[in-house]
Amino acid sequence: MKITASAISLNVPDVETSAAFAEKHFGFTRDMQADGFVSLSRPDAGFNLIYLRTGLPTFQPESMKGAVHGVLIALVVDDIEAEYARLEAEGAPIVTPLQTEPWGERFLQVADPNGVVIQLVQWVAEEPGA
Repeated sequence: MKITASAISLNVPDVETSAAFAEKHFGFTRDMQADGFVSLSRPDAGFNLIYLRTGLPTFQPESMKGAVHGVLIALVVDDIEAEYARLEAEGAPIVTPLQTEPWGERFLQVADPNGVVIQLVQWVAEEPGA
């Protein structure tokens, strides 16, 4: 198998608000859109971010229709402190403020208007004594 592209498709009630959130706060741009569908990308992400409207008749499989729960999009960044300050200044809803795990994962989380959680991560040296 050769993979030529990657995408994350999320089923949300309001496609436009999630797409606008990803554009405003994370620099994604629209590649395609139609009724109930938006595909976004950014050259350094390695995947397309796709939003599909909940209840869209073409969504398959039928058993998977519904809102996003338990999914988060993780993006590794170079300067988590600067990203936190930027998101806070932009008024993005930060649902988990900066935290550092003992294994060296420093992260924060925001939630878009549909409840999709986007986590920014920076790997740092482990805490002393961890």
